[in-house]
Amino acid sequence: MDFSIFCIHNMNKSADHYKHRINLVIDYVNVNLDKSFSLEELAGIAYFSPYHFHRIFLAVTGESVNFFTNRLRLEKAARLLKLSNHSISGVAMACGFSSPATFSRSFKQYFEISPSNYKRGAKIENSKIRKELFPFEEYLVPMSEEELQAAFPVTIKEFPERRVAYIRVVDAYREGVVAEAFDQMIAWAKQKKIYEQGTIFGMSLDDPMTTPKDKYRYEVCLTIPEKLQVESPANIETMIMPKCKYATTVVSGDLSIVATGTNYLFNNWLINSSYEPEHQHGLELFLDKNNVCNWEHFDIELCIPIKKIK
Repeated sequence: MDFSIFCIHNMNKSADHYKHRINLVIDYVNVNLDKSFSLEELAGIAYFSPYHFHRIFLAVTGESVNFFTNRLRLEKAARLLKLSNHSISGVAMACGFSSPATFSRSFKQYFEISPSNYKRGAKIENSKIRKELFPFEEYLVPMSEEELQAAFPVTIKEFPERRVAYIRVVDAYREGVVAEAFDQMIAWAKQKKIYEQGTIFGMSLDDPMTTPKDKYRYEVCLTIPEKLQVESPANIETMIMPKCKYATTVVSGDLSIVATGTNYLFNNWLINSSYEPEHQHGLELFLDKNNVCNWEHFDIELCIPIKKIK
């Protein structure tokens, strides 16, 4: 078989596999719109970890989990308002909203008309439900699939078990807090004379698309010798990271390049590969250790944890 045909065949099989698992979730939502769902519950149906499920759902469907479920509830509500004798309270309950007030706000936000007016026969002028706005997408560089593949070639690597020192930052989008943590880690490592041989990297513990901004956690990490005696400041901890396989790509440029590379790894490469996310966190390895805190230009290796699709 021609190699290019073989690759396309495998990519199609992988995409079908992801689509099948997301379809299990869609089918479940379709028949249970009168119930509330947790992210963990829906992720379990697709056999993904909650951490990775939201991004994969977005990549496959083009919609976030919250937008998708809310859209289906509202579309069902619109049908019931027109085609049934349910009261507005009854429609709210049948569509899984916590209260009639919550339902009315959501309906008006998306359709730009109140459910009572719609039930009385008014037409929806804004017939196409608006898409959610993701600030992350504002940073993406417009590139074709061929340009993305050329700019972000993916390599599969297996990292061994590592001992790591880390500083955990909460509310990580707050200006300056991550930079301060990097400065502190670097100063500590240089004082211990371990900075040059260590690998410094960042690790997101939460999905910024689902976690509230003030709860978002990020860890500033440095690999350290196994037998190093650590008598560290109170906020520097140590842990053992297990052996794990990663899909990696190197990015060099500003924040828009980093965002584009990250988006490509998840939304293009992963769902067309023969891999799925492992239950670990993504890494950002800093390749230029002399410019770790240069937020205007990054030289990093993006790494997403993976395992073979079974």
